[in-house]
Amino acid sequence: MSHAWLKTMKLYVLLTQEHCRIPILEAARQVIRGGADVIQLREKRLPDGELLALGRRLRVMASEAGVGFVMNDRADLARLVEADGVHLGQEDLPPAAARRSLGPDRVVGLSTHTPEQAGATPDAGVDYIGVGPVFPTATRGYTQGVGLDYIRAAAQVTPLPLVAIGGITLERAPEVAAALPPGRGAVAVCAAILSAPDIEAATAAFKERLAVR
Repeated sequence: MSHAWLKTMKLYVLLTQEHCRIPILEAARQVIRGGADVIQLREKRLPDGELLALGRRLRVMASEAGVGFVMNDRADLARLVEADGVHLGQEDLPPAAARRSLGPDRVVGLSTHTPEQAGATPDAGVDYIGVGPVFPTATRGYTQGVGLDYIRAAAQVTPLPLVAIGGITLERAPEVAAALPPGRGAVAVCAAILSAPDIEAATAAFKERLAVR
């Protein structure tokens, strides 16, 4: 399975119905048309059957567009929907266990919040790391961010691609992108795109800001 997007990604969009003004599948279509490189399905409350069905539809949509598709938390469902991979939190299934479930050809991402966590990832079977929350974000319940300095620190302790996440607005996107190592990072966005009146236009605006790096 090709994961070319892992080396070229700039815009990574998290999909959750909670922040969408429209049905999530239509939001996903607009995000893809707007230029997202990766989409992640992040639904914490859906029953497994509904999550499986939604994941399968997003898998087809992403494949047709050549966009990366990642499931949040659930390595079992990522395998069943044939997603490109799974994104894990520090309290989720350990990356090694997810790797055993998914096999060697799929992507495992891991959220990190400290340089110590970032530095441990190259030997943990991880393909990319999330770094954040960069700024406070109501989306994930963080009242404080780790700031841009953590992005720079993480880049020094791991060779893996970095995905900066947390409270990133269109105005802040360029400074976050500038803190990422050249050619080895992306900016993750959720509410700032999904809550916009025109999701496709909002996605395109983010992609334009990030493309100048």
